[in-house]
Amino acid sequence: MPKLVAVTGATGFIGHALINKLVKNGWAVRALTRKSRTDSDSVQWIHGDLEDSTALRQLVKDTSAVIHCAGAVRGRSYQEFEHTNVDGTKNLLRAITEQNTTPKFLLISSLAARQPELSWYAKSKCMAEQPVIDSNLPWAVLRPTAVYGPGDKELKPLFQAMHRGFLPVVGKLNNRFGLIHVNDLVAAIQTWLSTEQTVNGIFEIDDGSPNGYSFNSLVELAQQVWKKPVRCITIPSVLIRSIALLNLCFAHILRYSPMLTPGKVNELQHDNWVCDNSPLIKALPTWQPSIRLHDSLSQVI
Repeated sequence: MPKLVAVTGATGFIGHALINKLVKNGWAVRALTRKSRTDSDSVQWIHGDLEDSTALRQLVKDTSAVIHCAGAVRGRSYQEFEHTNVDGTKNLLRAITEQNTTPKFLLISSLAARQPELSWYAKSKCMAEQPVIDSNLPWAVLRPTAVYGPGDKELKPLFQAMHRGFLPVVGKLNNRFGLIHVNDLVAAIQTWLSTEQTVNGIFEIDDGSPNGYSFNSLVELAQQVWKKPVRCITIPSVLIRSIALLNLCFAHILRYSPMLTPGKVNELQHDNWVCDNSPLIKALPTWQPSIRLHDSLSQVI
């Protein structure tokens, strides 16, 4: 009988790719969903959310592992991020401690947690890690940098803009950042899931490109792939911050959750989002990133 793994955020970009891969490799999956969905031979859907203690107890019952992918990336206050990212994680951990078994626990965090002072999102992701660290479970935290691939809605517009011949830049041209294809991230999760040894710790993860990428290197890469000129268009800091502030004001008035906020601008302008994969590779020696942006750029647009 296949081992049972619980997944939150299974209908999102990373979670969807993850459960498809798990099913393909013979895992039985129990997944949380806000909308009613039909079970399959390999996936059992639990209707509920991170506030629903009954649903969470159903989700984690008799599982060998819990992978927590769910999280808020938009919000008009820190409290909105805290409610989902911090309180939701605590609720899930509480549901696990109420049962007799002790599954291992993996939190999919964000590299933004490395700089919690930059934004509400970054602070909430950092704060969400603490109850995991304090738990008595065998645990690990993955901090991926920007994730792209099939189903991505955040980076795809940026790549499409490059294909049209321009790259909008927020921050300095030589700022460094990492990227990772969703398939490489999923492969790391599956390697962690399959390993017999206990792997504890907080691990950064990107595609292994030395010193990451810069806006200039993205342009050079795009020109190599598409054989046509691409130019950087720098957005003035005053302009982007004004837009972000207006967006936040309108979000409060119209009651929507914005993506572009002053905190998000701080993240975008930060000069170093490069990862160090070596601790993760030491902990999971059978995993290595295998997809570079150069090889997949045409596919992601």
